[in-house]
Amino acid sequence: MTDAPPSILSHVSIGTVDFERAAAFYDAVLPTLGIARVMEHPDAVAYGKAFPEFWVQTPIDGQPASVGNGTHIGFIALSKDQVDAFHAAGLKAGAIDDGAPGPRPLYGAPYYGCFLRDPDGHKIEAAFWDESLAG
Repeated sequence: MTDAPPSILSHVSIGTVDFERAAAFYDAVLPTLGIARVMEHPDAVAYGKAFPEFWVQTPIDGQPASVGNGTHIGFIALSKDQVDAFHAAGLKAGAIDDGAPGPRPLYGAPYYGCFLRDPDGHKIEAAFWDESLAG
């Protein structure tokens, strides 16, 4: 068996009604988690660590983008400090707070995370799983 990518998904795409604003937002926020812009196309940009895993784009059908009710994207943080930095960078870049950084015992003792709404209204999360707290 060959080495498999560390993700279970090929990629996730979200739509935007203002591509330049959305790209600038994610350019400011994702580096706090060690994630960089790895690919660009007209009206689309992809982020990842080794390959394009998260795309921001104008909808290919030409219709306005809309937010999925009950949908959110969770990014892996490697520390509580990264969660805090993600949240702070997001607020500075125009996000709306949807859950300040902190533990959420309902999600399990090891969980520490935060939630934001990006400028298009998509719910995004950064979460750190502290294995030392797993029981």
